[in-house]
Amino acid sequence: MPVRAVLWDIDDTLFDYSGSDRAGVLRHLRAEGLVAAYGGEEVALARWRSAMETEFARFLAGEVGFLDHRRGRARTFLGVALSDAEADAWFARYVAHYEACWTLFPDSGPALEALAPLVRQAVLSNSSTANQERKLTALGIRARFETIVCADELGHAKPAREAFHGACEALGLPPAEVAYVGDRLDIDALGARDAGLTAIWLDRTDTGEDLPPGVRRIAGLAELPELLRGVIGFGAPSTIG
Repeated sequence: MPVRAVLWDIDDTLFDYSGSDRAGVLRHLRAEGLVAAYGGEEVALARWRSAMETEFARFLAGEVGFLDHRRGRARTFLGVALSDAEADAWFARYVAHYEACWTLFPDSGPALEALAPLVRQAVLSNSSTANQERKLTALGIRARFETIVCADELGHAKPAREAFHGACEALGLPPAEVAYVGDRLDIDALGARDAGLTAIWLDRTDTGEDLPPGVRRIAGLAELPELLRGVIGFGAPSTIG
């Protein structure tokens, strides 16, 4: 069955989240005079990543909302009690530095442009809709996507099949006619495969992991149009209506 739409992950797939976050948090910690207090740059960055993973997991599990997860990241990183207002203000100062560092991967724009006449394109993200709408608009690629489907509105997060099926429903297409492209083997590729989508793993760092059955691997987005054209085939890109 031909692929009629490509669903995209955003962070560390199209958008260089890790690089932008690293640069942004270092700017923030320097401005706050906190680098030495938290063990130097690399130790502080490791602490920051740990806080993010812990609190974002709570958001994905539905234990807290997106704003509260951000407050938790500030409190967990600093290791001090903060009021909501104090946590919001501290995190907002980080966000200002982080957003100043936002950047797409160099191959993102060309890949989106190459696919535009061939397939429909949309987003499925584990972040919040408001956050990703704002990000994609700021990065200049929002118009490339028919719709943005996120965990906060779906009530399900990747790798749950309900998340992938919800995005397919938003497109009006069966899973067999949709491909998913993401940088995480476990959350993105295996989740998409198990939900019946064509699973494409973007392995930018050449992890060397064995490729599971039913998953296709690319090392960069320049490979994607040829993969879809030669291996999977394209369907008509027109919208359902």
